[in-house]
Amino acid sequence: MPIRPAAVAGTWYPGTAAALARDVDRHLQSVPEWTGGPIRAVIAPHAGLMFSGPVGAHAYKAASASRFDTVVLAGPSHYVAFDGVSIYPQGAFATPLGDAEIDSTLAEALMASPAIRPMPAAHQREHSLEMQLPFVRHLFPEARIVPLVMGFQTRETITALAAALAHACTSERILIVGSTDLSHFFDARTAQELDGRVVGHVAAFDAGGLLETFEHYPEHERGRFVACGGGPAIAVMMAARALGATGARVLKYGHSGEISGDVDGVVGYLAAVFGAFPGATGAG
Repeated sequence: MPIRPAAVAGTWYPGTAAALARDVDRHLQSVPEWTGGPIRAVIAPHAGLMFSGPVGAHAYKAASASRFDTVVLAGPSHYVAFDGVSIYPQGAFATPLGDAEIDSTLAEALMASPAIRPMPAAHQREHSLEMQLPFVRHLFPEARIVPLVMGFQTRETITALAAALAHACTSERILIVGSTDLSHFFDARTAQELDGRVVGHVAAFDAGGLLETFEHYPEHERGRFVACGGGPAIAVMMAARALGATGARVLKYGHSGEISGDVDGVVGYLAAVFGAFPGATGAG
């Protein structure tokens, strides 16, 4: 398959290598070192780097304490509606920091699941995975990626993706990333109340509880009231548990109003990690 061109470079994040590396470093420098043990999976946001980078940096700096050969990226589809999960099975994703090569062997293993199939159109404009690449390319420059975009976020698709990840991602040198933002366009106080439910489920490593909260709303409202990438995040939590993760830590919560100054309609962001360590909540 051809190289997938960057869709939001120069708008959602800097379009040149020097400027992008500088911004990523600036976000990472404000984050403490991770000493909690090996990490198998993370949840990170996917808004513009200026807004979500200060939160996402917590997840990626913690993950960078370990070495990974492949980073599996699972996020929601914002532009194309479809059943199942779309994989980009070979080639590369272009970034200002160099092309992110796709791990075609792992991609093929994941396609053993009938829920996962190639659909390049779902990746063409999608930013939920692309917004992870500044951190991935900067911190894991030799790592390959596997891009996965979830269409309709049904219970069946969520559990199918979780099972496929648990079956194929057994190596401890594979990092699994769930890409999601939280509530959308409520005032900051309401957003913090809504997002607090997600933070609580994640901190408790309670994927089932988060799925129930997600399903409490009609599908078209779940992204607004809970998380636009709730399905991928839940699947990543389930897979992490199946792969031996015993603890979850919420490292940071924030919202767009903290950057823009507009607290009347904010988007919530979360950074969390999962691995073989005691769980605890440390969200700032």
